Amino acid sequence: MTLSNTLYRCAAGETFDSVALDVYGNEKYACEILSANPDLCLLTVFTGGELLDLPVVEIPEDDTENDEEVAMPVTPPWKE
Repeated sequence: MTLSNTLYRCAAGETFDSVALDVYGNEKYACEILSANPDLCLLTVFTGGELLDLPVVEIPEDDTENDEEVAMPVTPPWKE
């Protein structure tokens, strides 16, 4: 899937990670958004109203990284 170059208006409290998850379906694409917006790269949390340039990102069809579930132990290791 290819997403076209477009603008995204941030809401208060959003981060590069949350925008990547919302737009591309995976937080791992936050680096691409950061690279496309060097003037905003020092912000950790948006105040709202910032415009991000969203780069074209090739997302593989078989990208199932989000679908994987990590099994968490029921009992912490130090209590076993």
